[in-house]
Amino acid sequence: MNFNDITDMLRDPDSEAWLLKKADETRREYCGEDIHVRGIIEFSNICKKNCLYCGLRAKNSEVRRYRLTEEEIVAAAEAAASMDIRTVVLQSGEDDYFTVDKLASIVRAVKKAGVAVTLSAGEKTREEYAALKAAGADRYLLRFETSDPDLFAMLKPDSSFENRFNCLKWLKELGFQVGSGIMVGLPGQSYETIARDLLLFRDLDLDMIGVGPFIPHPDTPLGPTPRGNIDLTLKVVALTRLLTLNAHIPATTAMGTIDRLGRQKALQCGANVIMPNVGPLKYRKDYSIYPDKICVNDSAEHCSGCVSRLIESLGRKRAKGFGHSLKKS
Repeated sequence: MNFNDITDMLRDPDSEAWLLKKADETRREYCGEDIHVRGIIEFSNICKKNCLYCGLRAKNSEVRRYRLTEEEIVAAAEAAASMDIRTVVLQSGEDDYFTVDKLASIVRAVKKAGVAVTLSAGEKTREEYAALKAAGADRYLLRFETSDPDLFAMLKPDSSFENRFNCLKWLKELGFQVGSGIMVGLPGQSYETIARDLLLFRDLDLDMIGVGPFIPHPDTPLGPTPRGNIDLTLKVVALTRLLTLNAHIPATTAMGTIDRLGRQKALQCGANVIMPNVGPLKYRKDYSIYPDKICVNDSAEHCSGCVSRLIESLGRKRAKGFGHSLKKS
């Protein structure tokens, strides 16, 4: 597919049924029927950045801040492993308290639980990423959110567009399995913008790609703007599958937040990963990137069981093993 093909399908409401069906067939061919389960541990909601869309932005004084200790993080990872979750995703704001030495220590400790480790902790130097890889981190998630430099500058006024993509390049060079992604429905985003995002997914040859709807947070500058819709988000998931073939694509929590069956729908149009929260229950509400997030009152055990039932309801099976990248070396 080229740029015009993609924009035409994004615009055309009649393309949806065919597109979603074709993406599901492509997922089955290139990724199989199993659904990979990754456990998220949100270990800090402190962030030095002021992204206009994020409830964790530094200037938001309404959020109650927290940091997990290494012991709390390791305990959550061990609990996830006991529920047969073989990958944990350690996610945080850009919190300078967690130096590369602290993060490396956490990675080494979590690996002892017998799980693969994905980090999602923002922009670092190449040397810092190298130290985290040496500590045993397997994957790194760093969403670019948009390929439009002007839109990026508006959304992330204290970040560098160029540095964001340098980070993705360094991660790939260092041997990480690399993930990125976008939000759908951002103010100022067009079909053409999304088409360029999709083509960039393919060009970057990403191992993991997250696509979710934009959900405005009331305590941010973008609070009054309309949120993204599930139908367009599902089309973007489907196109991501068709363009990248075997990348891991999650059915995001944000989809389940704006549509009760959003995650199930995503898993039927190209997604092959689901990510329950396995962090301590008492902190869940405070990791408020966007409002009304589902599952914040559910224990890790409940979330894991709920995900298993969701997978069974689709006639699929939970994947075994670590669920590493399907890309050929």
